[in-house]
Amino acid sequence: MVKDSYDAVIVGAGGDGPVAAWKLGAAGLDVLVLEAGPFYGNEQWPNPSEDPGGELSDSVEDLSGELLDEQFTTRELEMAQKLLFGPADHERGLWFRKFPGSGAALQASGVGGTTLIYTGNHPRAYPAAIDEQDHWPDSFSYDDLLPYYRELEDVLGVSPAPVTAKEEMFFRGAEAAGYDLIDDANVTETGYRPQPNAIASPDEKLRHDNDYEGNFRHPDDPDAVDPVEGHTLAAAEIAGNPHPRGAPYEEKAKKTSAIGFVPRALDTGNVSIRPNAFVTDVLTDDSIGGDPEATGVEFRDTWNGSTETVAADTVVLAAGAIETPRLWLNSSLPRNEWVGKGMTLHFGDNVMGFFEESVLEDAVGKPTIDPQEGQNIAARFDYPGVGMLQTTGSGPGIAAILGFGASASGFTFSNDLSDAPWDTQGRLAGAELKRLLARYRQALPILVVTDDRPHKHNGITVTPGAEDEHGPIPQINYVPSEGDVQRRDELAEIATDILREAGADHVHRSDSPPTALHIHSTMAMGKVVDTGCEAYDVDRLFVADHSALANGLGGPNPTNTGQALAARTADKIVERYF
Repeated sequence: MVKDSYDAVIVGAGGDGPVAAWKLGAAGLDVLVLEAGPFYGNEQWPNPSEDPGGELSDSVEDLSGELLDEQFTTRELEMAQKLLFGPADHERGLWFRKFPGSGAALQASGVGGTTLIYTGNHPRAYPAAIDEQDHWPDSFSYDDLLPYYRELEDVLGVSPAPVTAKEEMFFRGAEAAGYDLIDDANVTETGYRPQPNAIASPDEKLRHDNDYEGNFRHPDDPDAVDPVEGHTLAAAEIAGNPHPRGAPYEEKAKKTSAIGFVPRALDTGNVSIRPNAFVTDVLTDDSIGGDPEATGVEFRDTWNGSTETVAADTVVLAAGAIETPRLWLNSSLPRNEWVGKGMTLHFGDNVMGFFEESVLEDAVGKPTIDPQEGQNIAARFDYPGVGMLQTTGSGPGIAAILGFGASASGFTFSNDLSDAPWDTQGRLAGAELKRLLARYRQALPILVVTDDRPHKHNGITVTPGAEDEHGPIPQINYVPSEGDVQRRDELAEIATDILREAGADHVHRSDSPPTALHIHSTMAMGKVVDTGCEAYDVDRLFVADHSALANGLGGPNPTNTGQALAARTADKIVERYF
């Protein structure tokens, strides 16, 4: 049962909330984590999409790798239905967000949040994005994050991703284009490197034995044939990735926050997690003089619709860069002109190169790249001040959607490419779509990730009258600036050059519409929260998710930095109030 009061209530068990819960629990605080979505792999909820199950979990003994194996199939369409942002009861559909125009928001609900569909990428921010861009407070620096980076990378076992054919081709192209290999986690120069990933390395026998004939199962699985530990080199991260099959919960290869931090949080004996609980209001006490003080939250049971309140000495918002400002705006909290504003989302694009079989034979010793092999994203190109590139490997369905399915410039036949370095641009259809998709196994897709800058017109608003069962829904407003567009174009040109240097005979650019996947800065440090991530206008109210990041970190994937900042915020909570 949920108790009447706790030392800390954390709103959200996504990428960052479990980190804060672990640190607070380890400090001896009594912590309740409220998560809107389900809890997969937990024996309190053996059928999480079919019935309400238990009420909360407070023991690491509840976690089950066997149950997770049953619930995560890695079939893309099925897992999208399970994981995309919505209630445990899939009959009720997804929770709606409004994104005007052709944009989309891709986030997951449930314990683990969007790390359930993230690709394990765990780079650090570019130091210059924190120390040289003026978005962060002067009293905060990159050095403030370093001890937390080191601690969390050690916990998750972050290591360079293994190299398969797609990474080999990318590295060949980058080297031929004149770029250097980067060997420092703190990136200050332009260059290429293996992706630092929070994914357990593949078993040695998969690295060196091309004749492996086992069934890729963990030694604890009684059905294992020639068992393996770590990653199985099946690029299944986007669909959850429960590999290796048969592994205990904590030994699954991809270290989502549910795998990497939830067991540690529960193991403190001080943390309870209540899924299927959508927080709708932050409660405050205005009677003490000065700023109001957070005193608890109200939440709604997503199965039966009942509401409850719980008191807390501190409230920590970790619902993500969309739902955290939405909750603030729907609560009776002080107005702050920057709540929800300044959103960055790494304004992305997709560039794809295609290679003749003979070119691949000469380069990697086989006629295919097979982008579905290895880890989804295992190689990167860093360009501080502009952004980054990273290879993307997936099955043909996701590859077709990313590369060909959506474009801000319409269909390919409508675009004049007389001055463009790529061969086609836009949405493909008909014979051209069939021709290029038939070359999927000879394709090297590259994701463009732009260092877009915070602008006040971009962000999250709510509109009374457009409501769901939890109140006014969030509207995502995003229009890239001229500088953002220029940086993205420069990165697309570099990606094309790398592909040409690697030997690609055809390059396609999607010109993708804005996609909200890496979302930051909607509750920015220095504007909404102080350097300890406590709200300027509400005492004992903290933010511990990506929304507190003051910008897009220069382009690198934000999970590592969001978690490092959440760990630091937990330390600040203990320091200030306990």
